[in-house]
Amino acid sequence: ARSAAEAGQDVCLVDDQSVLGGGVYQRADMDGQPPTDWVAAQKTAIEAAGGRLLTQTTAFGVYDHGLIGLAETHAFGHAPRLLRMRAARVILATGALDRPITFPENDRPGVMSLSAAAELLARYGVLVGRSLALLANHSRAEETAQRLREVGAEIDVIDPAAGPVTATQGRHVTGLRQGDRARVYDAVLTSGGLTPLVHLWRHAGGRLTWCADRQAFLPGDAPDGMTAIGAANGTFDLDTALAEARAAATGHPAARGPTSYRLTPLWPKPGAPGRQWIDFQHDVMLKDVEVAARENYVSVEHLKRYTTLGMASDQGKTANMSGLAALAAIQGRPIPEVGTTTFRPPYVPVPLELYRGHHREELWHPLKRLPLEADHRAQGAALGEYGGWLRPGWYGEGPPEQRIAAEVRTARRAVGLFDGSPLGKIEVMGPDAEAFLNFVYYNTMRTLTPGRIRYGFMLTEGGIVFDDGVLARLGPEQFLVSCSSSHVDGVRQHLEAWRQDGNDPDRIFIHDATQAWATVTVTGPAARAMMAALDLGIDLDAFPHMAYRQGLWRGREARIARVSFSGDRSYEVSVPASLGAELWRSALDLGRDIGAAPIGIEAMSIMRAEKGFIIIGKDTDGETMPHDLGFGGPRLKKKTAYIGDRSLQNAKASAAGRKQLVGLKTSGQPLPTGAHVVANGASEGYVTSSYASPTLNAPIALGLVANGRARLGQSVEVRHLGTTIQAELCAPCVFDPNGERLHAQ
Repeated sequence: ARSAAEAGQDVCLVDDQSVLGGGVYQRADMDGQPPTDWVAAQKTAIEAAGGRLLTQTTAFGVYDHGLIGLAETHAFGHAPRLLRMRAARVILATGALDRPITFPENDRPGVMSLSAAAELLARYGVLVGRSLALLANHSRAEETAQRLREVGAEIDVIDPAAGPVTATQGRHVTGLRQGDRARVYDAVLTSGGLTPLVHLWRHAGGRLTWCADRQAFLPGDAPDGMTAIGAANGTFDLDTALAEARAAATGHPAARGPTSYRLTPLWPKPGAPGRQWIDFQHDVMLKDVEVAARENYVSVEHLKRYTTLGMASDQGKTANMSGLAALAAIQGRPIPEVGTTTFRPPYVPVPLELYRGHHREELWHPLKRLPLEADHRAQGAALGEYGGWLRPGWYGEGPPEQRIAAEVRTARRAVGLFDGSPLGKIEVMGPDAEAFLNFVYYNTMRTLTPGRIRYGFMLTEGGIVFDDGVLARLGPEQFLVSCSSSHVDGVRQHLEAWRQDGNDPDRIFIHDATQAWATVTVTGPAARAMMAALDLGIDLDAFPHMAYRQGLWRGREARIARVSFSGDRSYEVSVPASLGAELWRSALDLGRDIGAAPIGIEAMSIMRAEKGFIIIGKDTDGETMPHDLGFGGPRLKKKTAYIGDRSLQNAKASAAGRKQLVGLKTSGQPLPTGAHVVANGASEGYVTSSYASPTLNAPIALGLVANGRARLGQSVEVRHLGTTIQAELCAPCVFDPNGERLHAQ
């Protein structure tokens, strides 16, 4: 990397460790320098020449057209990143793996690879033990062992060729027995030779060639633009590896030459006694390979799938060579003739969250913003996320509970102005729109006349409440679906999915216009006076509850719905989003004399609970059906088909003891949301919404309780975190139960 960068090339060095250097730390010196100084010098030179360094980043795969996948997995709370890179040339210096040695009981704790012990010492200053045994079969092992001796380890070098070796296990230490000789050690180190890591080479389509001297597969015919150097190329001598590196930097890699590395083949011996592990992660033993061969699994690919050898998270890095060597010995064939399994990405396990790419946090689920956000901020709104929207929770400074209570009292006594822009505004149009919506809704919608609005539920095929809201008929073939603010995307997808299922797409059209309109909700006893002051060009005397009118605001279309989520007379005025701020400011100015003030979603949530109105997903769960909420009519009377109709007739839907919507009355503090209604030690339901009602000066709550409607007036125990509270089941609506304020003229 340094040579290429200093030659003026654009270089990116990728290292999967947090500190550069790899195996050089296991050496006494590098070019006459301590390894730490040598690595620091290279790093400084690379960066000075304009090279880029990516640490804690793994090249986990090579894909079509030279695309390399990089997994950047930095610690300290940083989210992992997926990087994709293409380069004119790729130099692999991925090193080699220290192969395990197969012998009886070789999976005992304390048996570990020589390279692991050396890495722990070199990188972290950890000595794995003072008394060590070493089983090795190659010339490089002694050099590594010497590094351990220099810091105080005593090492017994055991010659595996002198006789069978067996690991034994005491309480805290590992022993080793060879013939009549048995001794206890702190750890047993093994090194069965070096296996070049050629995974990326194979991903790119490079060939492998067998080297009998090294007893390993080495890079053969090269993929376009890719070069392997160092131990990955079978070059285990430092000086030769450095020469290869400098040559590769200039685009002229040196040919692989002779090596001082010497090795005595030491592979599993079929028929050997004892339990000899080959794959330590999937617990595949030598005898499992022998069974596979007897069962006629003669291909190494079949061996892998029959025994699961090499299918754990390390994907056979430590196991595959021993496994295929064992199969070759059983079949009496040379190792290269047996071949290798297919190398596939990823080289290491990659966190699934990494594949999200840039689709994360707000880039995946963008926070939706209101057209009136600047006005809300100017009025001191406490903004928070509600259903994916940044909305005012309440306005003004001071304790939130006091501010919210004041807003409720304002709306109940005069007029509250509420930003209802997030309410769904999905237009459904076309000759078949009426029949389609009658099928989509649980409630009968085909009898809805233009200019009128009807409340209804959408259900899943399982009969579970999916969303609620109102449907306005704007004309013979034009409808407006006003769904829950947080469910707009889901409802749109729900409608579109059913539009494409058995319908003529040229006769039904769905358009989500939610963000094209700003909506100001005017609610309270003085709402009519507020609407008259706004002068929207509509006849307020002929405008009953659950009706729709089209008016004008500043010469532009204004859509006005008389619907209520507060329980008081309310009007939802929608204008093009660009006019929303002007409408809001005018309403505040014109309403000053009648006591109008802005209210946030927290106040609206309390008012709807006082009226017994529900929030889907809060006052319902994954089992709630419409008759559990008191809407059983369509289930019994609607004759035409609708989504979920058959599921509402099954035994579960009709079972006794279903959880039904009720109110809960208590004295003192409000009930904790989520608290359970308990009888005979078992839960019969739970509290879904709970507030201190400023209107009633008393706590109120909604809940889902087994057979609740038949138990109104009954006293129940409510338990939460070890505390028991007495409550009385009551009707959900505790404010204006006869609807006199709702229907006021």
